[in-house]
Amino acid sequence: MSEASPGAWVAERSAQVKGGGRRPGDTEQSTLPPTRLGLEVKGLRVVYGDFVAVADTSFRVEPGASFGIVGESGSGKSTVLRAICGLAPLSAGSVQLVAAGTGTVAPPSPGSKPFRRLVQMVFQDPYGSLHPRQTVDRILSEPLAIHGIKDEQTRIERALDDVGLGGGFRFRYPHQLSGGQRQRVALARALILQPQVLLLDEPTSALDASVQAEVLNLLEDLRERLGLTFIMVSHDLAVVTHLCDDILVMRRGQTVERVSAADLAARRVQQDYTRSLMQASGGFVRASSTR
Repeated sequence: MSEASPGAWVAERSAQVKGGGRRPGDTEQSTLPPTRLGLEVKGLRVVYGDFVAVADTSFRVEPGASFGIVGESGSGKSTVLRAICGLAPLSAGSVQLVAAGTGTVAPPSPGSKPFRRLVQMVFQDPYGSLHPRQTVDRILSEPLAIHGIKDEQTRIERALDDVGLGGGFRFRYPHQLSGGQRQRVALARALILQPQVLLLDEPTSALDASVQAEVLNLLEDLRERLGLTFIMVSHDLAVVTHLCDDILVMRRGQTVERVSAADLAARRVQQDYTRSLMQASGGFVRASSTR
């Protein structure tokens, strides 16, 4: 088994962008566009029966930017991500990829194979998002086979190396990995297709504090080096403030306000609900008692 040098996969992604989207071993169907892509959502609405999960949500994320969505449980933030990638039905609205400097790209439809290569999702639970009876090698090779991408051995080794695991983890099963290692495998599975947009559904919520910091630093480093666009959902305002440039606050499926990370950190917000989220994120404070 050959070993990939550190950062080789990142260098290949940069070369792929400069070289017009073609990589060694790619078929015509697997060729990526040569420019960075962002995402625009207009009037997104998701309805299940009589229940409106998301009501007329709109936002635009510029190529290479990091965008956060926060809110209480049931606010519709994860449903927005699922609707973007085609896992939840759109009742109204549109999802479009946007390219730097050229306006709107005519995108493949959400849920289609070309769209899923460009827009990948990392799910919340690293224990439930990986097949328990498949090795890491099988988990990572499956998306390559689906999209007709060759040279899978080299690509798997490079993907594992780039998320800090290495080839020694290739033939392990999920139960042989820690929570942080499982989430790195889930991240490698999303990145192995070299997407343009990464949807992150609370990727650190199931991890302890020290592992959270490792995964967040890894995500930030990969975004800067690969030029990825992030859309991240989280309950944790500290996490999104650290990783994201702008933040959308949601409640009961509706947009409350959009605020920059700098303004959120400085507590310069407009809505009472956002202030209540900030207060809740401070954690439990024991009331002083008088004796």
